[in-house]
Amino acid sequence: MELTHHRGGDLDEIRQVLLDVYAEVYAAESEQPFQSVDTFAERLAAYAASPGFECVVGWSRDIPVGYAFGYTLQPGARWWIGLTEPVPAVDIEEDGRRTFALNELMVREPWRGSGAARVIHDRLLAARTEQRVTLLVDPTHPRVLALYERWGYRVLCDLRPAWPNAPLLTVMLLDRA
Repeated sequence: MELTHHRGGDLDEIRQVLLDVYAEVYAAESEQPFQSVDTFAERLAAYAASPGFECVVGWSRDIPVGYAFGYTLQPGARWWIGLTEPVPAVDIEEDGRRTFALNELMVREPWRGSGAARVIHDRLLAARTEQRVTLLVDPTHPRVLALYERWGYRVLCDLRPAWPNAPLLTVMLLDRA
């Protein structure tokens, strides 16, 4: 699998690929407002404009296998708005260097179970300098939660993101320091 790296300024070059893969992966959930391609495109534009945005796309020849992207959380990050229970302040304080938010990691059906997700994930994080990584997982997908736990992530609590129509999600953290 070939991997390509992209920054926020490169979004125009890969935007349609990201949207097409998203539409395929989330086809069964696309009628839910938060999961629609149009809503995802809005979130993608916001993420790509964030400091430290980076994306890795996996390719098999000229066919996209999947991708992962995220950005560095800044002081006062919206990421932590909507926590469903109190957590120690130290867990959610950001300084613009501490936490990488992994917004999306998805692999198309033909490559699921092949290890492609782990390769894309690890390549995205390889050059990152943040001390930890956070991501959000749909709690109705226990296999995905278990996968991230095998990769070293731990559950913090649940959260309803500040995005309109966002579902309840589980916050996970990976300590890298």
